[in-house]
Amino acid sequence: MNYTHIAHDCHIGKRVVMANNATLAGHITLGDYATVGGLAAIHQFVRVGEYAFIGGKAAVVKDVPPFVISSGDRAKLHGLNSVGLKRHGFSPETLYLLKKTYRIIFRIGLTVREALGRVKAEVEQIPEVVKIIEFIESSERGITR
Repeated sequence: MNYTHIAHDCHIGKRVVMANNATLAGHITLGDYATVGGLAAIHQFVRVGEYAFIGGKAAVVKDVPPFVISSGDRAKLHGLNSVGLKRHGFSPETLYLLKKTYRIIFRIGLTVREALGRVKAEVEQIPEVVKIIEFIESSERGITR
């Protein structure tokens, strides 16, 4: 949309939406189907996973995992991007497994290592769950929580 800014060396996935005045610093990666709200600013070297939704006026300083919603000054996660995933045709079974994965990693107070181990042991390893695990394991900046 109007007045968006994409700095140097950014990698933008397919069908990404950036609302008015959304700003990307250098070396950012936006996954396919990600949405960045108006006036959101994303710090350099941050990765945003596929189907992630970043709310308006968010300040994103850490990686945002795939399939989630984040917002706020120093963005925090606010759940699974259920509406966006339904709109893109994700099955109820996939949504259930993604919600279970989200709950284990982000809501029950485990360390990242403990949470990932538990997800690997307790959640069916469908491609979407594996993407979340691999995204978190490969993070260099840390994960938005």
